[in-house]
Amino acid sequence: MTVQKKILMIVTSFDQIDEHHSTGLWLEEFAVPYLEFCAAEYGVTVASPRGGAAPIDAQSVSGNIPNQWQEAVSILNNTEILYEMNVEDYDAVIFPGGHGPMFDLAKDEQLARLLQYFAAAGKVIGAVCHGPAALVRAIMPDGRPLVAGKKVTAFTNEEEQMTHLNTLVPFTLETKLKELGAEFLKNEPWANNVVIDENLITGQNRQSSFDFAKAVLAILANKVL
Repeated sequence: MTVQKKILMIVTSFDQIDEHHSTGLWLEEFAVPYLEFCAAEYGVTVASPRGGAAPIDAQSVSGNIPNQWQEAVSILNNTEILYEMNVEDYDAVIFPGGHGPMFDLAKDEQLARLLQYFAAAGKVIGAVCHGPAALVRAIMPDGRPLVAGKKVTAFTNEEEQMTHLNTLVPFTLETKLKELGAEFLKNEPWANNVVIDENLITGQNRQSSFDFAKAVLAILANKVL
């Protein structure tokens, strides 16, 4: 009997940069992969640091939310508490973006230890847009950053400047990942770009969401864990 593979999607709980700037999860970067994973008949669990309702960045919802995303939105109303999850049950961990992860997931020491486990176990790690912020504290058992020597992408410095939030974020992802020893591969602003380095899959921006999800599924389909 085939055992169903499981994917853990971790989203931000952070919703307010300052009194003038709300933030949260960028909906497309969650909804598109979530629905692709479900369509592929993977077991998907959604968790966040606080659990409960995950904040959705209002900028990521223009007009009405597409009908096909409603299932994904309903899941976000009641996320699991991350620290109560048995991470050994999962074959992949996925981080959607939005600016929220820059403020909570990037600082989370427990999450850094979870990522060390996933990387050391050879499991799949995926992150799109600002999702790679979750990777910056992760250290391998030999003391090297998880991303050191890895080919990665993420929201670029140019894209951050174009959002006019570059002065409000604690760091820019392109710069930080390079400082940690990653080989940063980027496309033009707002262009689709997915980078695969063994079990690490990263996407540059929301435009990469679909191809990012397909890349994760392709790696999982060929993976014996």
